[in-house]
Amino acid sequence: MKILVAEDDLTTRSVLKAVLTKWGYDVEAVEDGAEAWACLLREDAPKLAILDWMMPGMDGVEICRGLRAKDDPLPPYIILLTGRGKREDIVEGLHSGANDYILKPFDNEELRARLLVGGRMVELQDKLYQAVEQQKKLALTDSLTGIPNRRAILEHLETELARASRKGSSLWAAVLDVDHFKQVNDRYGHLVGDAVLKECAERIGRSIRRYDSIGRYGGEEFLLVFPRSDGDLEIQALERIREIISEEDFVAAGQRIRITVSLGAVRWNGADTIDEIIRRADDALYLAKKKGRNRIEYFE
Repeated sequence: MKILVAEDDLTTRSVLKAVLTKWGYDVEAVEDGAEAWACLLREDAPKLAILDWMMPGMDGVEICRGLRAKDDPLPPYIILLTGRGKREDIVEGLHSGANDYILKPFDNEELRARLLVGGRMVELQDKLYQAVEQQKKLALTDSLTGIPNRRAILEHLETELARASRKGSSLWAAVLDVDHFKQVNDRYGHLVGDAVLKECAERIGRSIRRYDSIGRYGGEEFLLVFPRSDGDLEIQALERIREIISEEDFVAAGQRIRITVSLGAVRWNGADTIDEIIRRADDALYLAKKKGRNRIEYFE
Protein backbone atom coordinates (compact mmCIF):
# COMPACT_ATOMS: atom_id res chain seq x y z
CA MET A 1 0.00 0.00 0.00
CA LYS A 2 1.25 3.48 -0.86
CA ILE A 3 1.77 5.85 2.04
CA LEU A 4 2.64 9.53 2.22
CA VAL A 5 5.01 10.88 4.86
CA ALA A 6 4.98 14.67 5.25
CA GLU A 7 7.58 15.79 7.80
CA ASP A 8 9.84 18.85 7.69
CA ASP A 9 12.44 17.40 10.05
CA LEU A 10 14.99 15.48 7.95
CA THR A 11 15.93 12.98 10.65
CA THR A 12 12.33 12.07 11.50
CA ARG A 13 11.42 11.87 7.82
CA SER A 14 14.36 9.59 7.05
CA VAL A 15 13.60 7.30 9.98
CA LEU A 16 9.95 7.05 9.03
CA LYS A 17 10.77 6.28 5.41
CA ALA A 18 13.24 3.56 6.40
CA VAL A 19 10.89 1.93 8.91
CA LEU A 20 7.86 2.03 6.66
CA THR A 21 9.82 0.65 3.70
CA LYS A 22 10.99 -2.20 5.91
CA TRP A 23 7.37 -2.96 6.76
CA GLY A 24 6.52 -3.24 3.08
CA TYR A 25 4.93 0.13 2.34
CA ASP A 26 5.54 2.08 -0.85
CA VAL A 27 6.66 5.36 0.72
CA GLU A 28 6.49 8.86 -0.76
CA ALA A 29 8.20 11.36 1.54
CA VAL A 30 7.88 15.16 1.30
CA GLU A 31 9.20 17.96 3.49
CA ASP A 32 6.43 20.56 3.55
CA GLY A 33 2.67 20.94 3.56
CA ALA A 34 2.39 22.33 0.04
CA GLU A 35 4.04 19.23 -1.41
CA ALA A 36 1.83 17.00 0.73
CA TRP A 37 -1.30 18.81 -0.41
CA ALA A 38 -0.33 18.47 -4.08
CA CYS A 39 0.42 14.79 -3.59
CA LEU A 40 -2.95 14.09 -1.92
CA LEU A 41 -4.83 15.80 -4.74
CA ARG A 42 -3.35 13.56 -7.42
CA GLU A 43 -5.50 10.91 -9.06
CA ASP A 44 -3.13 8.23 -7.78
CA ALA A 45 -2.80 9.77 -4.31
CA PRO A 46 -1.74 7.48 -1.45
CA LYS A 47 -4.64 6.27 0.68
CA LEU A 48 -2.56 6.35 3.87
CA ALA A 49 -0.83 9.50 5.08
CA ILE A 50 1.30 10.46 8.09
CA LEU A 51 1.29 14.24 8.43
CA ASP A 52 3.36 16.36 10.78
CA TRP A 53 1.20 19.00 12.43
CA MET A 54 3.72 21.84 12.13
CA MET A 55 5.11 22.21 8.59
CA PRO A 56 6.02 25.06 6.24
CA GLY A 57 3.44 25.99 3.61
CA MET A 58 0.45 24.19 5.08
CA ASP A 59 0.30 22.44 8.40
CA GLY A 60 -1.25 19.02 8.93
CA VAL A 61 -4.49 20.37 10.36
CA GLU A 62 -4.99 22.69 7.36
CA ILE A 63 -4.48 19.76 5.01
CA CYS A 64 -7.01 17.65 6.92
CA ARG A 65 -9.62 20.41 6.78
CA GLY A 66 -9.01 20.99 3.09
CA LEU A 67 -9.36 17.31 2.24
CA ARG A 68 -12.56 16.85 4.23
CA ALA A 69 -14.06 19.93 2.60
CA LYS A 70 -13.63 18.25 -0.81
CA ASP A 71 -16.16 15.52 0.09
CA ASP A 72 -14.08 12.82 -1.62
CA PRO A 73 -15.94 9.46 -1.57
CA LEU A 74 -12.58 7.72 -1.01
CA PRO A 75 -10.59 10.08 1.26
CA PRO A 76 -7.15 9.10 2.60
CA TYR A 77 -6.70 7.75 6.11
CA ILE A 78 -4.67 10.42 7.92
CA ILE A 79 -2.53 10.06 11.01
CA LEU A 80 -1.32 13.30 12.56
CA LEU A 81 2.19 13.11 13.99
CA THR A 82 3.07 15.80 16.52
CA GLY A 83 4.61 16.68 19.83
CA ARG A 84 1.47 18.55 20.88
CA GLY A 85 -0.08 16.19 23.41
CA LYS A 86 -2.57 18.35 25.28
CA ARG A 87 -6.16 17.16 25.33
CA GLU A 88 -7.39 20.22 23.44
CA ASP A 89 -4.71 19.66 20.77
CA ILE A 90 -5.83 16.07 20.23
CA VAL A 91 -9.46 17.19 20.01
CA GLU A 92 -8.57 19.92 17.50
CA GLY A 93 -6.58 17.48 15.37
CA LEU A 94 -9.38 14.93 15.24
CA HIS A 95 -12.02 17.60 14.62
CA SER A 96 -9.99 18.83 11.66
CA GLY A 97 -10.56 15.49 9.95
CA ALA A 98 -7.59 13.36 11.02
CA ASN A 99 -8.42 9.70 11.58
CA ASP A 100 -5.77 9.12 14.21
CA TYR A 101 -3.18 10.95 16.27
CA ILE A 102 0.26 9.82 17.43
CA LEU A 103 2.74 11.69 19.60
CA LYS A 104 6.43 12.27 19.08
CA PRO A 105 8.67 10.55 19.86
CA PHE A 106 6.64 7.68 18.46
CA ASP A 107 6.94 4.02 19.31
CA ASN A 108 7.53 1.87 16.24
CA GLU A 109 5.19 -0.93 17.25
CA GLU A 110 2.40 1.47 18.17
CA LEU A 111 2.80 3.23 14.82
CA ARG A 112 2.75 -0.10 12.99
CA ALA A 113 -0.43 -1.17 14.79
CA ARG A 114 -2.16 2.11 13.96
CA LEU A 115 -1.14 1.81 10.32
CA LEU A 116 -2.56 -1.72 10.18
CA VAL A 117 -5.86 -0.34 11.48
CA GLY A 118 -5.70 2.42 8.86
CA GLY A 119 -5.01 -0.10 6.10
CA ARG A 120 -8.01 -2.18 7.12
CA MET A 121 -10.19 0.92 7.15
CA VAL A 122 -9.02 1.90 3.67
CA GLU A 123 -9.76 -1.59 2.33
CA LEU A 124 -13.22 -1.65 3.93
CA GLN A 125 -13.96 1.82 2.60
CA ASP A 126 -12.92 0.76 -0.89
CA LYS A 127 -15.08 -2.40 -0.77
CA LEU A 128 -18.07 -0.40 0.44
CA TYR A 129 -17.57 2.19 -2.30
CA GLN A 130 -17.32 -0.50 -4.98
CA ALA A 131 -20.48 -2.17 -3.67
CA VAL A 132 -22.40 1.12 -3.74
CA GLU A 133 -21.17 1.89 -7.27
CA GLN A 134 -22.19 -1.60 -8.40
CA GLN A 135 -25.67 -1.08 -6.96
CA LYS A 136 -25.92 2.27 -8.74
CA LYS A 137 -24.91 0.61 -11.98
CA LEU A 138 -27.45 -2.18 -11.53
CA ALA A 139 -30.16 0.37 -10.77
CA LEU A 140 -29.50 2.05 -14.13
CA THR A 141 -28.90 -1.07 -16.26
CA ASP A 142 -31.43 -3.28 -17.99
CA SER A 143 -30.79 -6.75 -16.60
CA LEU A 144 -31.63 -8.54 -19.85
CA THR A 145 -29.72 -6.57 -22.46
CA GLY A 146 -27.04 -4.93 -20.32
CA ILE A 147 -27.77 -1.49 -21.80
CA PRO A 148 -29.17 1.51 -19.88
CA ASN A 149 -32.71 1.04 -18.62
CA ARG A 150 -35.63 3.43 -19.04
CA ARG A 151 -34.63 5.62 -16.12
CA ALA A 152 -31.00 5.85 -17.24
CA ILE A 153 -31.67 6.65 -20.90
CA LEU A 154 -34.22 9.33 -19.96
CA GLU A 155 -31.71 10.89 -17.56
CA HIS A 156 -29.15 10.81 -20.36
CA LEU A 157 -31.59 12.45 -22.77
CA GLU A 158 -32.23 15.17 -20.19
CA THR A 159 -28.48 15.74 -19.82
CA GLU A 160 -27.97 15.96 -23.58
CA LEU A 161 -30.89 18.35 -23.93
CA ALA A 162 -29.32 20.64 -21.35
CA ARG A 163 -25.99 20.45 -23.17
CA ALA A 164 -27.60 21.16 -26.55
CA SER A 165 -29.45 24.12 -25.05
CA ARG A 166 -26.23 25.60 -23.61
CA LYS A 167 -24.21 25.11 -26.78
CA GLY A 168 -26.95 25.82 -29.27
CA SER A 169 -26.42 22.44 -30.91
CA SER A 170 -29.00 20.05 -32.34
CA LEU A 171 -30.16 16.65 -31.14
CA TRP A 172 -32.16 13.74 -32.50
CA ALA A 173 -34.13 11.12 -30.59
CA ALA A 174 -35.82 7.99 -31.89
CA VAL A 175 -38.05 5.27 -30.52
CA LEU A 176 -37.47 1.82 -32.03
CA ASP A 177 -40.02 -0.99 -31.72
CA VAL A 178 -39.55 -4.64 -32.70
CA ASP A 179 -42.29 -5.52 -35.17
CA HIS A 180 -44.74 -8.31 -34.21
CA PHE A 181 -42.72 -9.15 -31.13
CA LYS A 182 -45.71 -10.73 -29.40
CA GLN A 183 -45.86 -13.29 -32.22
CA VAL A 184 -42.20 -14.19 -31.56
CA ASN A 185 -42.98 -14.84 -27.89
CA ASP A 186 -46.16 -16.76 -28.69
CA ARG A 187 -44.57 -18.95 -31.34
CA TYR A 188 -41.07 -19.56 -29.99
CA GLY A 189 -41.35 -18.79 -26.27
CA HIS A 190 -40.12 -16.02 -24.04
CA LEU A 191 -36.54 -17.32 -23.86
CA VAL A 192 -36.22 -16.90 -27.62
CA GLY A 193 -37.89 -13.51 -27.33
CA ASP A 194 -35.31 -12.48 -24.73
CA ALA A 195 -32.50 -13.63 -27.02
CA VAL A 196 -33.95 -11.55 -29.85
CA LEU A 197 -34.04 -8.42 -27.67
CA LYS A 198 -30.43 -8.97 -26.57
CA GLU A 199 -29.29 -9.41 -30.15
CA CYS A 200 -31.21 -6.31 -31.22
CA ALA A 201 -29.44 -4.27 -28.54
CA GLU A 202 -26.06 -5.61 -29.68
CA ARG A 203 -26.70 -4.86 -33.35
CA ILE A 204 -27.92 -1.36 -32.57
CA GLY A 205 -24.90 -0.74 -30.34
CA ARG A 206 -22.58 -1.68 -33.20
CA SER A 207 -24.36 0.70 -35.55
CA ILE A 208 -24.15 3.97 -33.62
CA ARG A 209 -21.33 6.37 -32.86
CA ARG A 210 -19.31 6.31 -29.66
CA TYR A 211 -21.16 9.28 -28.21
CA ASP A 212 -24.66 8.18 -29.30
CA SER A 213 -26.75 6.25 -26.78
CA ILE A 214 -29.28 3.46 -26.65
CA GLY A 215 -31.49 2.36 -23.77
CA ARG A 216 -34.29 -0.11 -23.29
CA TYR A 217 -37.37 2.06 -23.04
CA GLY A 218 -39.78 -0.74 -22.18
CA GLY A 219 -40.79 -4.19 -23.44
CA GLU A 220 -39.61 -4.40 -27.04
CA GLU A 221 -38.98 -0.66 -27.36
CA PHE A 222 -35.61 1.09 -27.39
CA LEU A 223 -34.83 4.80 -27.14
CA LEU A 224 -31.92 6.22 -29.12
CA VAL A 225 -30.26 9.59 -28.50
CA PHE A 226 -28.07 11.30 -31.09
CA PRO A 227 -26.33 14.42 -29.73
CA ARG A 228 -24.20 16.79 -31.80
CA SER A 229 -26.23 15.85 -34.85
CA ASP A 230 -26.36 17.34 -38.33
CA GLY A 231 -29.42 15.52 -39.64
CA ASP A 232 -28.01 13.55 -42.56
CA LEU A 233 -25.76 11.38 -40.41
CA GLU A 234 -28.61 10.54 -38.05
CA ILE A 235 -30.90 9.59 -40.93
CA GLN A 236 -28.16 7.36 -42.31
CA ALA A 237 -27.57 5.81 -38.87
CA LEU A 238 -31.26 5.05 -38.36
CA GLU A 239 -31.49 3.45 -41.79
CA ARG A 240 -28.36 1.42 -41.04
CA ILE A 241 -29.94 0.19 -37.81
CA ARG A 242 -33.13 -0.83 -39.60
CA GLU A 243 -31.13 -2.69 -42.24
CA ILE A 244 -28.72 -4.47 -39.91
CA ILE A 245 -31.66 -5.93 -38.00
CA SER A 246 -33.84 -6.89 -40.97
CA GLU A 247 -31.26 -8.21 -43.43
CA GLU A 248 -29.78 -11.02 -41.34
CA ASP A 249 -31.88 -13.66 -39.59
CA PHE A 250 -31.73 -14.00 -35.83
CA VAL A 251 -30.67 -17.43 -34.58
CA ALA A 252 -31.95 -18.51 -31.15
CA ALA A 253 -32.53 -21.98 -29.70
CA GLY A 254 -31.92 -23.49 -33.12
CA GLN A 255 -34.52 -21.26 -34.73
CA ARG A 256 -33.89 -18.83 -37.55
CA ILE A 257 -36.17 -15.84 -37.22
CA ARG A 258 -36.56 -12.80 -39.43
CA ILE A 259 -36.98 -9.67 -37.37
CA THR A 260 -37.84 -6.17 -38.53
CA VAL A 261 -38.15 -2.93 -36.62
CA SER A 262 -40.03 0.31 -36.98
CA LEU A 263 -38.66 3.67 -35.87
CA GLY A 264 -40.07 7.08 -35.12
CA ALA A 265 -37.53 9.90 -35.05
CA VAL A 266 -37.67 13.55 -34.11
CA ARG A 267 -35.21 16.41 -34.26
CA TRP A 268 -35.30 18.62 -31.20
CA ASN A 269 -36.64 22.07 -32.05
CA GLY A 270 -34.81 23.84 -29.23
CA ALA A 271 -37.88 24.22 -27.02
CA ASP A 272 -39.62 20.87 -26.50
CA THR A 273 -39.42 19.09 -23.14
CA ILE A 274 -38.48 15.44 -22.82
CA ASP A 275 -42.13 14.43 -22.65
CA GLU A 276 -42.87 16.37 -25.84
CA ILE A 277 -39.90 14.83 -27.65
CA ILE A 278 -40.97 11.32 -26.67
CA ARG A 279 -44.57 12.02 -27.66
CA ARG A 280 -43.50 13.27 -31.08
CA ALA A 281 -41.23 10.25 -31.60
CA ASP A 282 -44.10 7.97 -30.57
CA ASP A 283 -46.39 9.69 -33.08
CA ALA A 284 -43.83 9.07 -35.81
CA LEU A 285 -43.45 5.45 -34.70
CA TYR A 286 -47.23 4.96 -34.84
CA LEU A 287 -47.20 6.28 -38.39
CA ALA A 288 -44.38 3.85 -39.33
CA LYS A 289 -46.45 0.97 -37.96
CA LYS A 290 -49.54 2.19 -39.79
CA LYS A 291 -47.66 2.36 -43.09
CA GLY A 292 -46.61 -1.28 -42.92
CA ARG A 293 -43.70 -1.53 -40.44
CA ASN A 294 -40.00 -2.11 -41.20
CA ARG A 295 -39.61 1.59 -41.90
CA ILE A 296 -38.64 4.94 -40.38
CA GLU A 297 -40.90 7.94 -40.05
CA TYR A 298 -39.73 11.40 -39.07
CA PHE A 299 -41.86 13.83 -37.11
CA GLU A 300 -42.46 17.02 -39.04
